[in-house]
Amino acid sequence: MLYRKNITRPESLLRVAGGVALIAAGLWWMSASPLGLALAASGVGSILSGAFGYCP
Repeated sequence: MLYRKNITRPESLLRVAGGVALIAAGLWWMSASPLGLALAASGVGSILSGAFGYCP
């Protein structure tokens, strides 16, 4: 394993749910504006962090 998990299971689930909400907000509510795309990109980062269980 290249990394040590430092996020608990409940926190991982919250990060994934929050990431989905950020993507939805960025793409639908902000009409995919530059700020909305940045918000969606941060949502992807949150989902990846939750999926892998590691936050740098």
